[in-house]
Amino acid sequence: MESVIGLMNRIRRVFAVFGDYGDDLTFLPALWNALPTIVVVGGQSSGKSSVLESIVGHDFLPRGSGIMTRRPLVLQLHQIEPGQEDYAQFLHTGKRKFVDFSMVRSEIQEETNRVTGKTNQISPLPINLSIYSENVVNLTLVDLPGLTKVAVEGQQENIIQEIENLVRSYVEKPTCVILAITPANQDVATSDAIKLAREVDPTGERTFGVLTKLDLMDCGTNALEVLEGRSFRMKHPWIGIVNRSQADINRNVDMIAARRQEHEFFATSPDYSHLANRMGSNYLAKSLSKHLESVIKARIPAIVSLIDKSIDKLEAELKHLGSPVDIDAGAQLYTILELCRAFDRIFKEHLDGGRPGGEQIYGIFDYQLPSALRKLPFDHYLSIQNVRKVVHQADGYQQGRSCDNGGPRRGP
Repeated sequence: MESVIGLMNRIRRVFAVFGDYGDDLTFLPALWNALPTIVVVGGQSSGKSSVLESIVGHDFLPRGSGIMTRRPLVLQLHQIEPGQEDYAQFLHTGKRKFVDFSMVRSEIQEETNRVTGKTNQISPLPINLSIYSENVVNLTLVDLPGLTKVAVEGQQENIIQEIENLVRSYVEKPTCVILAITPANQDVATSDAIKLAREVDPTGERTFGVLTKLDLMDCGTNALEVLEGRSFRMKHPWIGIVNRSQADINRNVDMIAARRQEHEFFATSPDYSHLANRMGSNYLAKSLSKHLESVIKARIPAIVSLIDKSIDKLEAELKHLGSPVDIDAGAQLYTILELCRAFDRIFKEHLDGGRPGGEQIYGIFDYQLPSALRKLPFDHYLSIQNVRKVVHQADGYQQGRSCDNGGPRRGP
């Protein structure tokens, strides 16, 4: 089943190339909506970006104050053979490989600005990014703008509702798996991510709760009530994460080293050591990959059926448009002549009464055209002598009425 996610990744890239982002703007069914997707949802400063970078093992996301994620980021992770160099590829840059992940961050910012401008506005048009590394599991995630309650300077007042509408357009789909990010130093009951997840997934079948910033809780407190499911029960067990601190980020602490520190935190913590085997970013990535595989497996019949319907619609559309025109010049000339013959035949059927509209054509040639010709100021531009001279000097076979014997006329 490990290759199933890779297959879904390839199908999703094909959809993106043809402009299918699940917006139902084409006559085809939105195949994008049929594919299971893990969507990362969280409020601003919830640790959402740190969770993604910890799963990937690289610093690659824009950081700063305000809304840094202003377009959906479709992140496809591909596990490669050990010893190969990690690299990233964007769909919009073709086959270009990014081995410097600071350049990945810059490209995300530039591609975002290309659509939204250098503002704090958002766009539903996704950015597609694939990352290849031996330190990841096969996985597809969609990072969305962080939920917010206050518009900052430079943002429209409706930005809060726009972000919520964008997030809802993903999480409301029955094929969506919700990764709800909540900081441990915040009351879970007030979490925007959990609140939204409860609204669209009341049974919790599609929701994974992730608790971040466990190391930043006040001294003498812990999050065991949540992690053990006693205060806020979830269908899937809560997973705790310890991300790099801002000081670690400033010192450019290696992500692999950060993972080791995270493991040591849970293994040596008097509060969480008994949960250490199901905590941390590594466990989260593996759990999500396994769950995504099972969801894809269950959805394969529906996906195949939808693809078959799309193929049937496309074939019907192609049949309506006609057979393709050959590249060969002779074949193209033949096609043009065939089209002219078809036009001649259909036009004759209109005139003979076999098709409607013949009366209008006769009316145009018998009344409207002669009347329009009589109104043209020929006498201002042409003299009768010059017209007579051109007529008399005309020679050769001319297209026109046939003689009484059915042959062509010579001359006008």
